Amino acid sequence: MSSFTDTNWGGSETDGISNDGGCFSLGSIMISWMSRKQDFVALSSVEAKYVVACEVGKEVVWLRKLLTYLIGGLLDPTVIFCDNQSSIEMTEDLVFHARTKHINNKYHYIRSLVQYGVIKLQYISTNELVADILTKSLPNKKLKYLRSTLGLVDISHLIKRES
Repeated sequence: MSSFTDTNWGGSETDGISNDGGCFSLGSIMISWMSRKQDFVALSSVEAKYVVACEVGKEVVWLRKLLTYLIGGLLDPTVIFCDNQSSIEMTEDLVFHARTKHINNKYHYIRSLVQYGVIKLQYISTNELVADILTKSLPNKKLKYLRSTLGLVDISHLIKRES
C-alpha cells in the first residue's frame, strides 16, 4: 500500500486555513481518498505538510488494520509520498523539534508511526504528487495527467445524453 499527501498552505482566501488531501493506493488502484480543511491556521508550509502527513498516517493505520484483517499476515511499511523534505525530517530527527514547539503534540503521532516502521515518509517531486488533484485548482493538462495516474477515466462520452 502507498499514499500521497498534499496541502495548499493558507489556501482559503477567507480564513487562511489550509486544505489537506490524501490518496491511498493498493498497487495501481486507488482504494480511498480524503480531502478536508485543517482545524487551524498553520504558521508555515512545513507545519501544514506535517499536519496533513499525520492525518494521512492515521488513515493509513486504519487501512492497514482492515487489510490485515482481510488478507492476514504482516504488511511492509506503507510509503507516504510527500513533497516537503523539512516535514519528512521532522518525523525522523528529535533535534528538529526544538523549532516546532508551537505544533500541537497530537500531530507528533506521525513520528511514532515512522519510528515503529508502520509508515515511511518519502520525498516526491511536486510535479508527480497525485494528491494535488484534491487540494488545488490545476491547469487542464496537469489535471488530466494526475487523473490518469490515479486510474480515473473520463466517461462523459459514454453517458447517453437526453435532449
